[in-house]
Amino acid sequence: MASILQKLITPLFSGPPEPPRNKVTVVGVGQVGMACAVSILLRELADELALVDVMEDKLKGEMMDLQHGSLFLKTPKIVADKDYSVTANSRIVVVTAGVRQQEGESRLNLVQRNVNIFKHIVPQIVRYSPDCIIIVVSNPVDVLTYVTWKLSGLPKHRVIGSGTNLDSARFRFLMADKLGIHPSSFNGWILGEHGDTSVPVWSGTNVAGVNLQTLNPDIGTDSDDENWKETHKKVVDSAYEVIKLKGYTNWAIGLSVADLTESLMRNMNRIHPVSTMVEGMYGISDEVYLSLPCVLNSGGVASVVNMTLTEEEVAQLQASANTLWDIQKDLHDV
Repeated sequence: MASILQKLITPLFSGPPEPPRNKVTVVGVGQVGMACAVSILLRELADELALVDVMEDKLKGEMMDLQHGSLFLKTPKIVADKDYSVTANSRIVVVTAGVRQQEGESRLNLVQRNVNIFKHIVPQIVRYSPDCIIIVVSNPVDVLTYVTWKLSGLPKHRVIGSGTNLDSARFRFLMADKLGIHPSSFNGWILGEHGDTSVPVWSGTNVAGVNLQTLNPDIGTDSDDENWKETHKKVVDSAYEVIKLKGYTNWAIGLSVADLTESLMRNMNRIHPVSTMVEGMYGISDEVYLSLPCVLNSGGVASVVNMTLTEEEVAQLQASANTLWDIQKDLHDV
């Protein structure tokens, strides 16, 4: 007796199913991981989405919840498992897994705990997707991107940290808001560490090609009557404030990661401030990852833009690199 399926559909081809061409994996299904996943789904960037986590119930629940929305999405296959075989043939792997900082815990201690987690995650990713590009999102992102590069054995252009892509987006929103324009019409870059030592490039801020530093030579300095420096302080403090108010940040970083994913997937050669290996640039001699304007395409980081920075901005960038190296040099088992 023929089944409904057999009566309904006549197959014309009986080979193995087509492998995914644009598969994305998200490792870690916490608030940030799921915001990344949903943002990538809504931007229709993947033909398959894989989720991985150690918490099996949460993982299965998130997978089912997304699958139930399949009618409204253009990603035909959504899968999840704690076993990394589910991630096989990924083009892009987004890593959001890791532990959060505990009250009173040093950053070095937090980093070492995350290094121990990454030692389990990274080799598995590379085993099943040796040609992938890894985007590291877990904090402290610059150090963990370096750790991922070391553990993965991948070339440096295929290991990227989400870096200051989000800091720059926050900066552009806050600056544009003060000027009454859309964030995409304000051009400004935050480089260096994703965190307290990030570097605002005031010398390059412009609207429609009009450089703001030529309008106000003191912009971003202590002697600026308009106190634009406060905007960068708000960028640095904003994550802390959002965490204080709602417990975590997730939407903006999710949207930011989807934006990076789009540039990589669609071979766009678009420029983003992301964390990359900067040894040998701007007088930095250590093996550190920090954010510079990078051209992203389907191969990963194709090139880095040499920004015209002031002496003070270069000094701040070097200080940022030193901060990161001070943490990295004491790490074990990398």
